[in-house]
Amino acid sequence: MSVDGEIRRLKSEADEPGWEVDPDDDWGLAVVATVGRQLKLRREAVGMRAAVFGEALGYGEDMVYKIEAGKRIPRPEYLDLADEVLGAGGLLSAMKEDVKKVRYPKKVRDLAQLEARAVEIGVYVCSSIPGLLQTPDHARALLASWLPVYAPEDLERRVAARMARRSVFERSPAPALGFVLEEATLHRRVGGTMVRRQQFERLLEVGRFNNVTLQVMPLSSAPHPGMSGRIELLKFEDGTAVGRSDGAFNGRPVSDPRELRILELRYGTVRAQALPPGESLALIEHLLGET
Repeated sequence: MSVDGEIRRLKSEADEPGWEVDPDDDWGLAVVATVGRQLKLRREAVGMRAAVFGEALGYGEDMVYKIEAGKRIPRPEYLDLADEVLGAGGLLSAMKEDVKKVRYPKKVRDLAQLEARAVEIGVYVCSSIPGLLQTPDHARALLASWLPVYAPEDLERRVAARMARRSVFERSPAPALGFVLEEATLHRRVGGTMVRRQQFERLLEVGRFNNVTLQVMPLSSAPHPGMSGRIELLKFEDGTAVGRSDGAFNGRPVSDPRELRILELRYGTVRAQALPPGESLALIEHLLGET
């Protein structure tokens, strides 16, 4: 799209707020403040008033000031157009990579960094399909049900963050990934028929990857140690590991070997009680056929 065409599109979005900065994210706050300061210095260097600059980009003067003050995260297209309008020679556009990282909530970004390092990941979730396995539409429908309700731009930000974590499936060498999900979550009507079909198809696709073990805990199962909540285990190349469980150690992440053994015992027991991978995929195929 040409710069003029992009400006016209942005003018129709002039009142759309920028991304909120996570107030608990010190690194993110610093990045956004630095980006805002560079934008302001470049704008003032060419002698352009904020109102004129905002008009050129299709944003209001108030939004320009908020971005320059580090109170809003600029969108990638904002930086591209700012670079063009201010003649920055690519210096402002280059900041998109840092901004891209900041746009995701801190706890999601921290989890994604751990997943990117892990050589083995094990996840059991009792109340929903694990985030790494969700389709965009499923994630959107699920997050839209939460209270208090997310603002539209915040909802999309969280969906995008969840989808960005799926890059773990593209890593080489591929990590060993294990998932156990409750059959009840497969029956829950999250989204419409097409959303459910696409989600089942995604589960079948991922479940057939050579490095993935996907299991379903059947409705007929006996009580098991996962019923107290989510269990996550991540192991790293240097032999260290980190784990978390809603039902242990107040839900905090743990790395002490003695605490990790407890989580490994619980996760291993859950896997032993779940359906084998082949039967699990057959169950999902059956549910897909009924959808």
